[in-house]
Amino acid sequence: MKTARTGSLQWILVRRLILLQAATLLIFIVLCAAALWIANPRLLIDNEAAVAAVRDAVDRDKDGRLIVRETEELTAFRDGFPNVWYIVRDGGGQSVRAGTVPDVYARNFGDLLGEADHATIGFSEDDLRPEAYLEKAETKAGTVQIIAATRSSRGETDGLEVNISATIDVARNPDGSRNWEKALPALAVIVIIMLLPIVLVMGATTLVTTPAVVRRSFAGLVDTVRQAARIDIGTRAMQLPVKQVPQEIAPLVHAFNEALARLAQGYDRHNRFLTDAAHELRTPIAILRTRAELLKQEPQSARLLHDIERLSHLAQQLLDHQLLDRPADQREIVDLDDLVSRVAADFAPLAIEAGYDLAFEPSPDKAFVEVNVLQIERALANLVRNAIEHGGGSGTITIAIDGTGGIEVRDEGPGIPEEERENVFEPFYRLQPQSRGAGLGLNLARQIALLHDGTIRILTGSWRGARIRMKLPVRS
Repeated sequence: MKTARTGSLQWILVRRLILLQAATLLIFIVLCAAALWIANPRLLIDNEAAVAAVRDAVDRDKDGRLIVRETEELTAFRDGFPNVWYIVRDGGGQSVRAGTVPDVYARNFGDLLGEADHATIGFSEDDLRPEAYLEKAETKAGTVQIIAATRSSRGETDGLEVNISATIDVARNPDGSRNWEKALPALAVIVIIMLLPIVLVMGATTLVTTPAVVRRSFAGLVDTVRQAARIDIGTRAMQLPVKQVPQEIAPLVHAFNEALARLAQGYDRHNRFLTDAAHELRTPIAILRTRAELLKQEPQSARLLHDIERLSHLAQQLLDHQLLDRPADQREIVDLDDLVSRVAADFAPLAIEAGYDLAFEPSPDKAFVEVNVLQIERALANLVRNAIEHGGGSGTITIAIDGTGGIEVRDEGPGIPEEERENVFEPFYRLQPQSRGAGLGLNLARQIALLHDGTIRILTGSWRGARIRMKLPVRS
């Protein structure tokens, strides 16, 4: 079956960040364009365009006099700028002017401006006299000086004026060559000043938005992680979804799912082996018990019966472990008193035969629990059997219930040393190596309690004997 191709986390992040930055830049350009459209600006570079239009029209007539022909370019420019004016002077003192020339530009500017190749002439902010552009140009009439502007006064403007000028003049050595050692640091500073605002804005935008983008991109992975956290021995066959997982992490999830499948298969094979082995042992054990009971009542035959009983108990506990695989949907809500009283009644003859009195203390308040009845019965059976085995052969074994879902099994034997209270829950661990038990009872009881979200522990107190308490969640 062809698996669905998942998206690449890398390209998801790159794509979203690029789109975000492009949108930010677009909004910035739109806002600038809107501001310029509202202000209706007229760039002062139009003065230079006026000089260019006049330059191409400068010529001389047949008598050698300086003239400005009405070319198509000049006519078109005049249509766009009806207030344009200009002055054209040559080296012989001839001049041509057109339009309303401000008085200040009709004067002789002296030797300095006469030698200048190009210049922008301007005045203070409060002065209404317009700015103009001066240029020494090569024309059909020879070298001339042209002064031009698109208006005669600043009062003619009806919008915003924007003057953008960038001039780079590199330091020079005495021989006229450029001194790059001085120029490069200054150029570096200029580049930094120009780029730093853009870098700061983009960096701040990325810093603010990237966490949100990453969280959104990892949403599918976070959901997969939550499902992985719910996997336990009872849900070992669960497979993690990979549909919403980024492409880079999908192989890890696939490998994890394959590992879960292998573990589940191995666990099932192991359980089947133990179950089959325990079932196979029950028949020869039953035959051995029957034959041992036919032997004469001698110390050796009694010892043999004791060993057979121990072997039978081990086989039963191995079978009990099969109960741990019962699904959760086999649980039912039961009265805890009724459940525990049945177990107490079943073990009363065995306890009395072993030399004990058996007491049952029901809860003063009804407690209902949702459990797999067979599993809880086997857990209680192992706790009571443990008390019978290690209670010293005398006294009273008490099974008590309280309204919080707690079940205590008490005996009056030697008790369990404090340093051994965790060890006794390990499989095949026995306080007395020669005891009949196989060391699986308490371990099985704890696993069953954990399957029901409960706990089991050995209580500490000044009383005589051992007290083991199993706590199950009570249904409200």
